[in-house]
Amino acid sequence: MLTAEDKKLILQVWEKIANQQDDCGREALERMFCVYPQTKTYFPHFDLNPGSDQVRSHGKKVVAALSNAVKNLDNLSQALSELSNLHAYNLRVDPVNFKLLSQCFQVVLAAHLGKDYTPEVHAAFDKFLSAVAAVLAEKYR
Repeated sequence: MLTAEDKKLILQVWEKIANQQDDCGREALERMFCVYPQTKTYFPHFDLNPGSDQVRSHGKKVVAALSNAVKNLDNLSQALSELSNLHAYNLRVDPVNFKLLSQCFQVVLAAHLGKDYTPEVHAAFDKFLSAVAAVLAEKYR
């Protein structure tokens, strides 16, 4: 459960990276494909080379979904319901991948924010991204 302080930190960080969000999405995907190559199986039609248009485009979609989640911190299930349905019923993505991408996104945030990525921010984003991953995986049950 996100506390009021967690929500405040998430909103503050999201504003700080507002002009870097697309880069963060792309970098998180690139990192995931490099560190967890098994995740590439869901993208057989993509050019998965770093900086490719397809990776950049999908990174924008990831960030758009996270932006929607940030705007709806009090109702993540409703905000991400359509995306959860898509991944569970159409794309059939292994829900473990949501956690892997969350970890990669945290590394990217830390790299972009530097000293502003405090232990408190890390903890808040860990809770937030875990909640997002859980919502995306809830239709699998």
